[in-house]
Amino acid sequence: MRATRRPIGRAAIVAAILLAPVATLSRGDRATAQSPEAPHDATSHQSFTDVERWKRILDDPKRDEWQKPQQVVEALGLGPGNIVADLGAGTGYLERYLSKAVAPGGIVLAIDTEPEMVRQLGQRALKEGTANVVPVLALPQEPFLPPGRADRVLIVDTFHHIDDRIRYVRRLADALAPGGSVVIIDFHKRPLPVGPPPEHKLARDFVVDEMKQAGFRLADEKTFLPYHYFLFFQPGTK
Repeated sequence: MRATRRPIGRAAIVAAILLAPVATLSRGDRATAQSPEAPHDATSHQSFTDVERWKRILDDPKRDEWQKPQQVVEALGLGPGNIVADLGAGTGYLERYLSKAVAPGGIVLAIDTEPEMVRQLGQRALKEGTANVVPVLALPQEPFLPPGRADRVLIVDTFHHIDDRIRYVRRLADALAPGGSVVIIDFHKRPLPVGPPPEHKLARDFVVDEMKQAGFRLADEKTFLPYHYFLFFQPGTK
């Protein structure tokens, strides 16, 4: 699943992000008009405005024991020159690993809908010296991804926060480069020592079914995380 391409300038990527809504909105709206199923809304709506509180939670060193960030990023199969979008990047927990995985010449789009989180992402990139990390302020219904450029769209511990998920995911297909994948990592829907309560979680099979409804197939799965499913999806049915 590894892909490489000619290095892309940071300015070109930022320009592409600014133009992205023109492409993603049209195709996504057509797909939704053809399939008028009821929206699948978030199981958890939560405020992320208190950045310091979330830094204590999301950047707790103990998280590494079960989130296994190095192994996760290695399993993504990224390489130099790749573009990876981290949707719901939060405090930037994964960004330094992603930055290294796509260097040289690659870009990490660190995307969040909370302005203060995006500010934190920029401050963290500056502190960690990850110049290929580009913070992006998104809308809940629109991630503003450059069309046809993302090798991986990564959604970690965030899928259950997304409203109208099927429509949202359909639009991600436009952002993928040839051979690209949407990767969903989220908590199993059962009592666990970490993560949200079970009622806020989405079961693995439910996520697979939603992705099928959105026009994606399950292409790969990793099972080394103790509390999460780790699913790779690609557009199409075969």
